[in-house]
Amino acid sequence: MPSISRRTVLKASAAGLVATQLRAAPASAATSGVTDFVDAYRTNVTANLTPETNAAVRILSGFSRVWATGAAWNTGTVLDRAFLRANIKYVVKVTRTRTAAEAAKAFIVDRQHQSYSVIDGLGPLAGLYRTGALAVTSITSAPATTPATTISDAVPAGAPAGAAIGAGSTTSPLGAVATLVNTLRGTYSSGNPAKYAFQYPRPWRSTTDSRVVDTGSVDEFGFPIYDSEVVVAPALLRQRSTSPADDAGYVSGHTNALFLASLAYAYAVPERFQEMITTAYDLAHTRIVAGMHSPADVIGGRILATALAAAILRDPANAAIKADARAQALAYFREKTGTEDLFAYAHDPADRKVNAAIVAPKHTYDLPAHGKRVPVTVPAGAEVLLETRLPYLDAAQRREVLRTTGLTSGHPILDGPEQWGRLNLFAAADGYGAFDRTVAVTLDAARGGFHAADAWRNDIGGRGGLVKLGSGTLTLAGDNDYRGGTTVAQGTLVAASRTALGRGDVTVTGGTLSLAVDGVRVRGDYRQSAGTLAVTVDPKGRTALTVDDDAVLGATVTLSVTVGAARKGHCDERITVLRARRLRGTFARVVVTTPGYRADLITSGDTVAIRLRHA
Repeated sequence: MPSISRRTVLKASAAGLVATQLRAAPASAATSGVTDFVDAYRTNVTANLTPETNAAVRILSGFSRVWATGAAWNTGTVLDRAFLRANIKYVVKVTRTRTAAEAAKAFIVDRQHQSYSVIDGLGPLAGLYRTGALAVTSITSAPATTPATTISDAVPAGAPAGAAIGAGSTTSPLGAVATLVNTLRGTYSSGNPAKYAFQYPRPWRSTTDSRVVDTGSVDEFGFPIYDSEVVVAPALLRQRSTSPADDAGYVSGHTNALFLASLAYAYAVPERFQEMITTAYDLAHTRIVAGMHSPADVIGGRILATALAAAILRDPANAAIKADARAQALAYFREKTGTEDLFAYAHDPADRKVNAAIVAPKHTYDLPAHGKRVPVTVPAGAEVLLETRLPYLDAAQRREVLRTTGLTSGHPILDGPEQWGRLNLFAAADGYGAFDRTVAVTLDAARGGFHAADAWRNDIGGRGGLVKLGSGTLTLAGDNDYRGGTTVAQGTLVAASRTALGRGDVTVTGGTLSLAVDGVRVRGDYRQSAGTLAVTVDPKGRTALTVDDDAVLGATVTLSVTVGAARKGHCDERITVLRARRLRGTFARVVVTTPGYRADLITSGDTVAIRLRHA
């Protein structure tokens, strides 16, 4: 075994002193009277290693349900063998089946500055960001064999003057964004205090039953050999630490850094919010692929970063920094892309399904969960994380989004104090998960961006309903089951799925109800006293809107018809627009928005139809 420094001994001893406190730490909610993390995040320094003195150690202490810290790095006690055994077995499986490409990616993420690695999450804006921020890296590929020395990121030869690694130069045209990233990764954002406090070994030092067994031998690089089935990526063998007490696994520092940087970019460029979250999950997974960390380590790093990002963004001292970053990013990318609608430019709707498949299994890595189901309690201040992604909602509404999209309970780490681990930011980017009371949402088209148009893609349940206000456009795209009804009073509400309007009555008192798909169903009454019903003619001839109960149309309502590409050229056909159990009234007029066509309105019994004609 290599010699251990006096500093290492002191840290290990300190870890032993806090073992009892960690075992006794609450696992499901903050201790009564304890200051919320967002107000106490500055206690996260290595001088503070107990739940009572360090807010980060406290919110991470759900881990104390499965692991009890020992007096030294290798003397901890397994409290939940099934959980920790599954934790290490997952690493064994992944590291023994990884491909060469996966190992290479793991090396790059390990050695590259984390604030640079996640820039790829900006997608079509990534290249523009690197150029504008003067962000560079020297780590672009992985060596074929184990390097002879340690490798660190640096400004490469030939880089532009003023270039910097990580998020780039703070004096560049995107310097405010780089400053925001650096601020989130600042003085109080380290995972090291948690590492020292919990002293949970890295997977390559543990066996599948979570013991640490030193064989007494060293490998060709002079590192101790542990009785572990985990296979560290060959290119990273020499990059490992030789001081185990200073190199614990829980929490993953790389994961913490990757999520902090991603959340900073997501705040400044919310047009790529969901993609930045996906990038953080994806890159954090490479820590397991590398053999450097376990799923529990990665989950802990994500929890810590989520809480830290919220605390730092909420801190009044950083108000100008975050505002400047958002304003600068918006102006820069609009100028460089030549478009006002950055979301349309930078977002591919087809990516959502792929991204969801990347993120979903990594919430918990399917580690054993048990315990009763309890509602999500949204941590104080967490709503700031959605401040730029859902800017048209108020703070209380953003908290409801986080609550209704949160992860289920039962996971010991996620259920820790304040429940930061139960936040699902990927889902929250898609709006509400439930309406538990009536939600009135106002979008203002004049303000542009998400204020002008946004889409809620979650499957929305709950007993409440929706009232659409303001001149902007809101799209509902989920398989919705909410029961409190839907009211369109102003602007446009788009139904982008057949069950978008939930189970209650639908009322249109103004604005436009737009059906983006045919076969939309109202599972109640439909009442339209004003405004417009907009439909696109379906080539298969489906009824645009089916009303299970009564439909009542006022004397001034308008039917707007768009002719789909597959329907063009077909005229003199009777096309059903609305069918109800019982119909009263009809549309005052029909407007065809597609040039070259007009339509005759046909009301017969409980059905409204049109007959398309060439203009």
